[in-house]
Amino acid sequence: MIRRVSITLLLGCGSVLTSHADDFQFDVPHLIEQSSEAGITHAYTGPWEFFVGGGVAVFDCNGDRMPDLFLAGGTSEAQLFVNQSKPGGKLQYLKKALTLSEKDQSKVLGAYPINLDNDAFVDLVVLRLGENLLLKGGVDCTFEKANNQYGFEGGSAWSTAFSATWEQDALFPTLAFGHYVDRSAPGTPWGTCEANELFRPNTSSSSELVYQDVHLLNPGHCTLSILFTDWNKSGVPSLRITNDRQYYRGGQEQLWRIEPGRPPRLYSKSQGWKPLRIWGMGIAEADLNQDGLPEYALSSMGDTMLQTLDPDADEDRPTYRDAAYEKQMTAHRPYTGSDLKPSTGWHTQFADLNNDTHLDLFIAKGNVEAMPDFTAFDPDNMLLGDGLGKFVERGEQAGIALDRRGRGAAVSDFNADGMLDLIVINRNANVSLFRNQGVKTDWGHKPMGNWLAIELKNGKSNVNAVGAKLSIKTGNVTQSRVIQIGGGHASGQLGFVHVGLGVAERATIRVQWPDGDWSHAYRVFANNFVQLTKGEPEALYWYP
Repeated sequence: MIRRVSITLLLGCGSVLTSHADDFQFDVPHLIEQSSEAGITHAYTGPWEFFVGGGVAVFDCNGDRMPDLFLAGGTSEAQLFVNQSKPGGKLQYLKKALTLSEKDQSKVLGAYPINLDNDAFVDLVVLRLGENLLLKGGVDCTFEKANNQYGFEGGSAWSTAFSATWEQDALFPTLAFGHYVDRSAPGTPWGTCEANELFRPNTSSSSELVYQDVHLLNPGHCTLSILFTDWNKSGVPSLRITNDRQYYRGGQEQLWRIEPGRPPRLYSKSQGWKPLRIWGMGIAEADLNQDGLPEYALSSMGDTMLQTLDPDADEDRPTYRDAAYEKQMTAHRPYTGSDLKPSTGWHTQFADLNNDTHLDLFIAKGNVEAMPDFTAFDPDNMLLGDGLGKFVERGEQAGIALDRRGRGAAVSDFNADGMLDLIVINRNANVSLFRNQGVKTDWGHKPMGNWLAIELKNGKSNVNAVGAKLSIKTGNVTQSRVIQIGGGHASGQLGFVHVGLGVAERATIRVQWPDGDWSHAYRVFANNFVQLTKGEPEALYWYP
């Protein structure tokens, strides 16, 4: 992936951003890097096929509800680290050997946790340069290859993206895989993008999972992230795809209509889709203005994009405009250092990193390899929401401005203290594992705002309630979250959903379950881990 490009950047907004940043009134979290102290030694390595990818799966593999880590390694072995942290204490992880072949543990680009078969254990979808893997989870963080058991053809593509959804009345998930360059095509890599794939499970009443229906999503445009998303509140998710313009010819960003029992159909310009061509690396979704319609942060080389539905668009027309500049979140060049060349964005994720009720945006950054037209020192971004619809960069003050080449990442609470931590997978360097210690003071650290962590149980099928929507109300403030598998950059997570509550001591939660039914209102106390089970009248509390 050798790129030489010319990009027009929003350099004129620097003074505006500085003035706005000086007025920021909310807490800035202070994060301490402690991968070595935590016992994690791991790097993502390899030649040009591994310039992309480098993901992490965050999930609980042993039933203790603490987040464990599966790390992609490229030409290094993929590794599993089991969480040994004490609640509120230092981050501690223990490497656990995987009982996979040497071949299956190599050439791994990314991974996403998912419960494929509705049992008591979380499974893994593993993206590889070669055959993709469905790993069936078992007791005590064990995994076995289940491709044959589930009738899944893992193929031989260069796979870089994944998302999953449960279609209407389905017992098992539909899986979408995004592929990059077809390495065997004449003229590769230029104009030789591989078609993406959609795997649908058997639709009979059988309790046995078999992937018997495969659709090619053609044309493919060298995909680096995909996400099932209910973009128009229809209750039927579509598949949003972000693509790398470096290698496609005549390509663009894509949105596929995925209707139950029907072949996938690509939204066209005549249906309202506006062509957008970027170096698409990652997707993050959030409803930033609480209108029920999601916005999408798309990482790229140069400007980060924020796609928001045009308010004048008809209900069934996916016509988007970009709002990154007005939200002051383009993150187009480093916020510290002397190099003013453009940045390279990878993993994107919305989360409330300072518990103030306003969503923030994390972006992993890093030069592709040694591209002279792009900055070499490219620190990760922490864009904090200001409560007025804009974002303020605080990566340096937060302590995450390291000289690394980040790729995949995850924002999660690794030690159950109610403050979100961070892991970043780096190319040719050890992972960055940051512990959030709260607000830095002259005498140490103090806690930030109140919070909730919410876990959903949907019943016998789709047990983690993928596709569910959460509405969390505190006073006059309403927040929303969606349970999704996919997006980011080769990285996924499954488990508690974190919500910052600010000064509120109680919250009211309602859930729109995947079948469309709304729950009654659950009233819960702040600073707790709560479990909501479909059909159950009361919330359950989990005390670490």
